[in-house]
Amino acid sequence: MKTFITLLLSSLFLVSCIRENTSTEDLMEMAPENSVLKYSGNFMQGPYGNNVNGKAEIYEKNGTYTLVFDDKFTVSNGPDLYVYVSKEQQPSQFVSLGKLKSVNGGQTYTFTSSVNFDEYKYAVVHCQQYNHLFSYALLEKK
Repeated sequence: MKTFITLLLSSLFLVSCIRENTSTEDLMEMAPENSVLKYSGNFMQGPYGNNVNGKAEIYEKNGTYTLVFDDKFTVSNGPDLYVYVSKEQQPSQFVSLGKLKSVNGGQTYTFTSSVNFDEYKYAVVHCQQYNHLFSYALLEKK
């Protein structure tokens, strides 16, 4: 019985983060012109097998850092999806860059404060409402 209840609760949790009606048009945002690639990593699926593809990159131009998801980026849709840079895959210490703009296509997020990328080394797509990790990319120095 305990196993059944656990399975039922897990299923409800997954369903609650699966679909929400949002635009999925390709944004095709790019890195700022003449910026320098500093960190890069491929997106990996979260612990519940969400579909994901693409790359996260951090660029610097004149002291301003921008997180860029490449034009191949895709992730499963869900409610309340946010973009973080985090100290770990499952974010507990993170910097929020705002709501995910789209579940596919190139997009950019500009950092409004200073971040130590040696510590905050993961780009994360996270369902804030249900604390559900959708995807992460380990950002490695280039």
